[in-house]
This record gives sequence, structure tokens and C-alpha cells, in this order.
Amino acid sequence: MPSLDSLLITDPWFYALAVPALLITGISKGGFASGGGNLSVPAMALLLPAPQAAAISLPVLCAMDLAGLRAWWGRWSAREMRVILPGGLVGIVLGSLAFGAMGDRLTKLMVGVIALAFLARALWLARRGTPPAPAAPSAVRGGFWSIVSGFTSTIAHAGGPPLAVYLYPLRLERAQLAATTVVFFGVVNYAKLVPYAALGQLSLGNLLTSLVLLPLAPVGVRLGVWLQGRISDKVFYRLIYSLLALTGGKLVADGLGL
Repeated sequence: MPSLDSLLITDPWFYALAVPALLITGISKGGFASGGGNLSVPAMALLLPAPQAAAISLPVLCAMDLAGLRAWWGRWSAREMRVILPGGLVGIVLGSLAFGAMGDRLTKLMVGVIALAFLARALWLARRGTPPAPAAPSAVRGGFWSIVSGFTSTIAHAGGPPLAVYLYPLRLERAQLAATTVVFFGVVNYAKLVPYAALGQLSLGNLLTSLVLLPLAPVGVRLGVWLQGRISDKVFYRLIYSLLALTGGKLVADGLGL
């Protein structure tokens, strides 16, 4: 039987990428600059196969979600949750089927494209100027984008941008939007534990590495709470966007074999 040391990831460069990436994720889940957590898998996938990076991240994300679920429980939009939650679960099933069939290069390419697409959309929205009138709720659009969100969340924990395409134009009240998003991804992340375990991704080695990183969960969430009112979202987002551009571009290049 292999020793624990041989199963645990010991590469210092991995932790140099994983620690700040997960702290940023926790800060985002703590309510500061929400949406900045798309960095964790792209950063780790620079040194690991993308499926392994996603598997190591998942238990840490689940721990972070506990704080969010407690804070926002009962404050979501019931109308939208009835639309997006079933779609998210369908997306998990589809993502689980693709998870085992996609090679590492294709997965890295997808993660890189998702990161760059999120960046491009964020920059476009920032430059658009006057926001449009609120969009009308739609079971068809909500179902479609929540399926895409569940799929990309299963592949790379990158379900935020597709869900935002549907939810943000609705112009929900701020707390209601936050609660709907947090609870949706809390349920989705815990549901993903089932296919990840079935696909063999929650191996002892991956779980041990997750355990080492687990203390980052409360630290990151508390940092997110503390940073509110102390640092502007604009400064934080500039850092996130710069890192996303670098990691997303590198993953796309790796996926294309450049």
C-alpha cells in the first residue's frame, strides 16, 4: 500500500498556485466581488490534469458553500429557483457523461475558453454604459442557461458565467440575486460529489490534498467579509481579470498543443 506522502501532492509550485486561487474563491463566496472565484481550476490546471484540479477543488468549495448557505438560506427567488435548479441538475448529468469521455487537452482547452469568455463578457459589460431595462423571466432561457451552468460547473467549477447570462438581466434585488446564486451553486456542488465519486475522482490522494487546502475555506470566506468596505471591487476585479487572462490563455495554448 502506498504511503500517504506518496499520494499527497508535494510540488511547491502547485501550492503556490492553489493557495491564492482558493483564497480568491473564498473571498468571492464571502460576498466581496462576487464572481471572482472562476480562477481556481484554471490556475491548478496549469500543473495538473484539469479533471484532477476540479476534483481537488470540490471538497474545499463544498466547505465554503456551508457559510454561504447559512447566510442566504430562504432569501432566494423561489420563481427562479424552480427554473434553474432542475436545469442545473440536468447539466450535472450531462457534464458527468462528458467528464469521463474528454481527454486532458480538450478539458484544458474548454477550461481556458470558459475563463477567457468570462473575462470578455465582464469587460464588455463594464464598457457598455447604461444598463438595459430588466429582462422578463423565461423558463426556456432559464432552463437552457442553467443546464449550461451545471455542465460547465461539473467540468471545471465554472458555472457562474452561464448562469449570469440569464440571472443578471433580470435585475433582481441585490440580496435576492446573491441568495439565488449562492444557494444554486451550494446545491450543485454537493450534488457533484456523487458523479465525482463514481468517476473515481475523489481518490485518497486527491482527498488528502483537499484536506491540506481545506483551512483556506473559512479563511477566504472571512477575508471576503472583512474586505467589504475596505477595498474597492474595481481593484479586486482588475487583479482577477489579469490572472484570468494569463491562465486562460496558457490553458488554451496547451489545449491546442501550441
